[in-house]
Amino acid sequence: MPAISMFYGLIIRMLFMDTKLHNLPHIHVEYQGQNAVFAIPGGELLEGTLPTKKVRQVQVWIDLHEEEQMADWSLAINGEPVFTIDPLR
Repeated sequence: MPAISMFYGLIIRMLFMDTKLHNLPHIHVEYQGQNAVFAIPGGELLEGTLPTKKVRQVQVWIDLHEEEQMADWSLAINGEPVFTIDPLR
């Protein structure tokens, strides 16, 4: 599961061929041993927990980089390499 971005202790990942569990575009986020899954676009928390401040940071990042994430999603579901995306600054 490649990391597509990292910022403020958050690691954002996108799985290859990952359409069975959630069946919609999404990212996986790790932070200090906690894991969460967010819908893209939109930023809805689908699964897991993170501190409220970290949820907001992920959602802002999703909004800022929606097109890039959707392009990566198209690559990932076809088993192709994804590109990194700029972190939240």
